[in-house]
Amino acid sequence: FSLNLAADCNAVLKALQPIFQEQGMTETVHNWEDHGYLVTYIKKNGSFANLRIHPHGLVLVDLQSYNDDMKGREEVDQLLNKVEERMKELIHVNIKRVKRLPAILRGGVIDRYWPTADGRLVEYDIDEVVYDEDSPFQNIKILHSKQFGNILILSGDVNLAESDLAYTQAIMGSGKEDYTGKEVLILGGGDGGILYEIVKLKPKMVTMQTSNIDQMVIDGCKKHMRKTCGDVLDNLKGDCYQVLIEDCIPVLKRYAKEGRMFDYVINDLTAVPISTSPEEDSTWEFLRLILDLSMKVLKQDGKYFTQ
Repeated sequence: FSLNLAADCNAVLKALQPIFQEQGMTETVHNWEDHGYLVTYIKKNGSFANLRIHPHGLVLVDLQSYNDDMKGREEVDQLLNKVEERMKELIHVNIKRVKRLPAILRGGVIDRYWPTADGRLVEYDIDEVVYDEDSPFQNIKILHSKQFGNILILSGDVNLAESDLAYTQAIMGSGKEDYTGKEVLILGGGDGGILYEIVKLKPKMVTMQTSNIDQMVIDGCKKHMRKTCGDVLDNLKGDCYQVLIEDCIPVLKRYAKEGRMFDYVINDLTAVPISTSPEEDSTWEFLRLILDLSMKVLKQDGKYFTQ
């Protein structure tokens, strides 16, 4: 509850106490005078609630329940409804905003929560663990989502879902590029999505340099992500493509030294790339190094695409 004015902490506490007491919950009150109240309520079945009343006008209620059945969820909703009703009866005109967040389910057999590269938390409708293996380099998961299909996750970093064709098309230039007869270098792309789409466009040669140096990623994707990669990962060489499972930094340096040039360089490295070399001190240094090396193998009129 976000209030328009400062909260009368004692009045809020007295108004809400009976709701928790009716549930048979044991109360412990911490009073910090100028800093408001922290009140904990514990139930015999292991459920507990924290009530935090800030004097500047913020009232927080966190409720954790051990019950995962429908009855347990209904009890939680009923208790929170009563808290909301009591708060509106007490200080209706002073309430600026009421925000109720959905429950986070912890300890489930299938993990539904995955952080983004920029620190946000996303809940997916994951209902099945399709593939879960540890390679010498990373953990590889492929999870099934009712909405997105199979999703590739590398060491906790969500990479690509079967429904992400729009991402693949965007990083290729959104259909505005002519790849016919062109030399293309893909950095990363171990899921095979970009390779599969570019091969359809009749390039001269596509070299996919998988940054993850991990055959197990390719093995998992060619079996469980076929809506993304088609059949291009069944063989590491085709009529107009080759897949190199090596550290991309030495390969880029070798290409630069040999003078090998490309019409397109597509950087599809993961957010937290794997490297076998200690020469980069941070993720930013790694990205700078990749960009610098990419420019050295890109033709003067070539194009560089990245996330």
